Amino acid sequence: MAELESPEVMPKVINFLSSLLQHVAESNDVTCRLETQRISVFHGLTRPTISIQSYLERIFKYANCSPSCFIVAYVYLDRFTQKQPLLPINSFNVHRLLITSVLVSAKFMDDM
Repeated sequence: MAELESPEVMPKVINFLSSLLQHVAESNDVTCRLETQRISVFHGLTRPTISIQSYLERIFKYANCSPSCFIVAYVYLDRFTQKQPLLPINSFNVHRLLITSVLVSAKFMDDM
């Protein structure tokens, strides 16, 4: 178990997930006009100043969830975007969607 939580393994998962979500958010910022999207409770009025990378690192540091939670959280985000195409992941909602998916994932994966 300690092997999975070593500092060498987790940053790779964090780096991969953050770069993937950064690419998706930036791509949707350019290709999807905000006027054609539905606005949800996950949308902020402004873009958060913290990077996705730093946000994921903080979640990992303080939430104490397993590395598999981050993978499952991405699966949840992917399924969400497939079911809700009018609510694409962008820089206004990625942080809120991310913390919600990690929370749900941690509840499913790590809670006894």
